[in-house]
Amino acid sequence: MTTLLWGILPYVILVLLIGGLIWRYRYDKFGWTTRSSQLYESKLLRWASPAFHYGILFVLAGHVMGLLIPESWTDKLGVNEHAYHLMSLIGGTAAGVLTVAGIVLLIYRRRTTGPVFLATTRNDKLMYLVLLAAIVLGMVAKLTHASGEGYNYRHTISPWLRSIFTLQPKTELMVGVPVLYQIHVVVGLALIALVPFSRLVHMFSAPLQYLFRPYIVYRSRDTERLTARPERRGWERIGQ
Repeated sequence: MTTLLWGILPYVILVLLIGGLIWRYRYDKFGWTTRSSQLYESKLLRWASPAFHYGILFVLAGHVMGLLIPESWTDKLGVNEHAYHLMSLIGGTAAGVLTVAGIVLLIYRRRTTGPVFLATTRNDKLMYLVLLAAIVLGMVAKLTHASGEGYNYRHTISPWLRSIFTLQPKTELMVGVPVLYQIHVVVGLALIALVPFSRLVHMFSAPLQYLFRPYIVYRSRDTERLTARPERRGWERIGQ
C-alpha cells in the first residue's frame, strides 16, 4: 500500500494531468473555458469570484513555498522553524478561510439561481466537492497539529514530493505522516487529476498577453461640433 500510494499513484496522476491537458487542447478547444454564468447573476459573483480566486492563489503560493522550497533555503534567509510555523499557520488559515468562503458562495449561487443551476453539470458538482474537501482537509490537518511547533511536514512530505520529480520516490518518508495529512495529499492528487477534465483547466489559460498588448485609446465625441451643426431636412450625401 505504501508503494502504491506514494510511489505509483503520483505518476499516474502526472500522466492523467499531462495527457488530459494534451487531449483537451487537441479535441476540446472550445470547451477550454470556465463556462461563465455572469450574464445570469452578477451580484453574488462579484463577491464570490474574487474571494475564491485570491484565496486559492495564496493557498497555491503557500504550498509552493512549503513543499518545493527546501527548509535549508528559508534557514539561510533567517526564517527559523518557529517563525515559519506561525506564518504558515496564520497565513494558511486565512487563505483557506477566504477560499472556502468563496467556494461556499459560488455553490450557494449555483443552487439558488435557476439558470446557473440548470447549467451545472455532474462534473461541476464533483469538482466543487473535491476542491472543497482538499481545502478543508488541509486546514483541519494544520489546525489539529498546531500546538507547539506543529507538525514539520518539510521533513517528510516536502522531500517526498521533490523526490517524485527526480524519479526516485522516497516512499518511506510518508509512513509516519499523520493520517489527516495523508488524506489531504491523496485528495489533493485527485484534484490534480480532475483539472484537465473540469472547468479548472482554465488556470492554464491565463491571459498573460494582456500585459504586453498595446494600449486601447478611447476618444470622446466632439459634442460641441455635433450640436452646433444646423439641422437640415431631407437627404444628405454619403461621406459628408
